[in-house]
Amino acid sequence: MKKENINELHSNKKQSFMSGVLTILIAQMVIKFLGLIYRLVITNIPYFGDEGNGLYSAGYQIYTLLLAIASIGVPNAIAKLVSERIAQGKNKEAHDIFKTALILFGLIGFTGSMFLFCGAEFIALQIGNIAVKGIMQALAPAIFFVAVSAVIRGYFNGMYNMKVTSRSQMLEQLFKSVLTILLVVLVYSLAVVNPNKISEIFNLSVENVTEKMAIVANAASTIAAMLCTGYLLLYYQKVKKEIWTDIRNSKGEYKKEKRSKIMKTILAVSIPISLASIVAAINRNIDTFTVMNGLKIALQGMYDSAEMITTEATRLYGILSGRVDTLIGLPTALNVAFATALVPAVSESMAKGDIKTAKKRVTFSFRTTLLIALPCAIGMAVLADPILKLLFPNVHAIEAPGLLQISAFTIIFTLINQTIGGALQGLGKVMVPAASMACGAIVKLILNLTLIKNPQIGIYGAAISSVASSCTVTIIEMFILTRHLKFDNSKTQMIFKPILATLIMGIAAYASHWMIATYLFNNALTTLIAIFVAVIAYFLAVLGLKIFDRDDYHMLPYGDKIYHFLERIKLVKT
Repeated sequence: MKKENINELHSNKKQSFMSGVLTILIAQMVIKFLGLIYRLVITNIPYFGDEGNGLYSAGYQIYTLLLAIASIGVPNAIAKLVSERIAQGKNKEAHDIFKTALILFGLIGFTGSMFLFCGAEFIALQIGNIAVKGIMQALAPAIFFVAVSAVIRGYFNGMYNMKVTSRSQMLEQLFKSVLTILLVVLVYSLAVVNPNKISEIFNLSVENVTEKMAIVANAASTIAAMLCTGYLLLYYQKVKKEIWTDIRNSKGEYKKEKRSKIMKTILAVSIPISLASIVAAINRNIDTFTVMNGLKIALQGMYDSAEMITTEATRLYGILSGRVDTLIGLPTALNVAFATALVPAVSESMAKGDIKTAKKRVTFSFRTTLLIALPCAIGMAVLADPILKLLFPNVHAIEAPGLLQISAFTIIFTLINQTIGGALQGLGKVMVPAASMACGAIVKLILNLTLIKNPQIGIYGAAISSVASSCTVTIIEMFILTRHLKFDNSKTQMIFKPILATLIMGIAAYASHWMIATYLFNNALTTLIAIFVAVIAYFLAVLGLKIFDRDDYHMLPYGDKIYHFLERIKLVKT
């Protein structure tokens, strides 16, 4: 076995907290970039557009709900249990947890797959569009494969080996992106461009091409999940000998437990952690079940038939779920790394009684989260219309810019919730994220039912309720966290300075776009220049306001080199 594989297995000693963050950060950026690319391509394909996004997203959100039950909380739960035992030198117990979890969640994942496949028609009727049935059935097998993958990822995350998780996620997204584009283009070609006997066999026509494209787009997710699971199993087999060498060299006392008892231990941790993911998925599905049904009420009298109302409601939902949600989800790639790495890092620190290190990591992660969230939100709000025209030139909708401007503010609260949730889980407060998200879901449900059916508000009600919901979660989680772990920095350093830097950036973005647009009529070039100006303005504002001190730079990946470079160009004082 190559030396680098052995090093990965001992990564709890060789990978620092920020090295893990960097690994996950790079992976998440690649994943989000690939995800954006395939959504841009299929959205701009004729006959897909916003209606196709509406069908695609409705089926996918139901899938994510069942996936949350089967697996989403599993990586963090397994990582927490494994990291705690490895910190105590009990590597054999950590491996027993892994094997038991593989059996347990494999069964749960299989059950979830069967439930979605068999119940697809009933769920589609509740959503308000029977066309969603085929989309959910195409996604059903993926639940099993993702559940198995989640356990393997959690095991390696618990050993601070973030590389295998990151590689597998990137590979899965690459497979998904390529297959989605290829399959959607193939269906479009067979149904519209070059109909033939194959088109007749698969019942492909212009009348149903949007639905069929949405189905194969989601089928690509299933194929990608299967391929990713295969990669992770092959990787585990490859390093299995080194895992057992590590187990034999561990010094902790091994206590063999019955598999049933291990299952109870896993469920005792994974259920509370999964509850947060389940509630978050329920929160997203509130839109799935209420937006189209609410819009049907709001659109009464505006169209001649129920079919036209359903099509328009699906289109409006597609704008929100396909274009707007895709864009506001991009910044999570920059922040999810901190939330993911915080769980095992804080768990290990607390297990050792090292509260100072736990506090330092949480404080740094929270401040960095604000520095990511604020400019992303304000940037999208200020440049909403030109960004949408740049990315979706073939799909125009007057509702899209307003929806993006409102929804952009959810970025701030969503990213803060990611980081605080990771910190709370690491501290053992695993029920807090779930409880706070449940409160947010209640707020969202009430506002959705009240606002969307109002013809004067319509689809904008869903965006307003999302902001209110995520803000509610933030208030609750922040209150609980600060009661158990105080931040090191002052409010000025942590909050007010990042807000000031963001205001400077927002003014620069708006002013530069307005001035450049006066002379240039090319929206793409104007928008890209405005974004570049905004980035430079923000970078200089962060440096000028001294938001990071020398210790903060050293916590960053390659922080020493970054700080010395800034010293040489005199952007920081020696």
